Amino acid sequence: MPSPPPHILFILGGARSGKSRYAQQRAEQLEGDLVYIATAQAWDDEMTARIARHQDDRGPRWATLEAPLALAAAIDAEGRSGRALLIDCLTLWASNLIFAERDAEAETVRLLDALRGAPCPVILVSNEVGLGIVPDNALARRFRDVAGIINQAVAAAADEAVFIAAGLPIKLK
Repeated sequence: MPSPPPHILFILGGARSGKSRYAQQRAEQLEGDLVYIATAQAWDDEMTARIARHQDDRGPRWATLEAPLALAAAIDAEGRSGRALLIDCLTLWASNLIFAERDAEAETVRLLDALRGAPCPVILVSNEVGLGIVPDNALARRFRDVAGIINQAVAAAADEAVFIAAGLPIKLK
């Protein structure tokens, strides 16, 4: 008998590593309808096109919910539906928190509480931002720090963590 899907699956990788594709494939292996919780905001034409392309890649099993800031509330609300949730991505959420001047630490605590209380599988996607050079400005360093703290907290709470490099999954946990 196959093992049950992880309650919390964390997928981490670099930009364009294949992490979103891998996350979608893992979600589509689950039974029933699925919810894509998007943290992206369309600030320009390029991002609008990117969002549309991602939406086109998902089939009729998927519902989409935009939650650029209220991620924990979205998990609480959608988790009750029993459908698996795919959150893409935590680094955009970190940017949104910074620009909205939200308390990232408090929001991360709320996120962890929502994840632990979700009665359905939750897949989270994030960029690994700590493998490069130290950023040269305060805002970029703050983003790197906030994203790194969020990633560490979610990885610790996850039942399974996977790193994606060049489209290849590497199991971390």
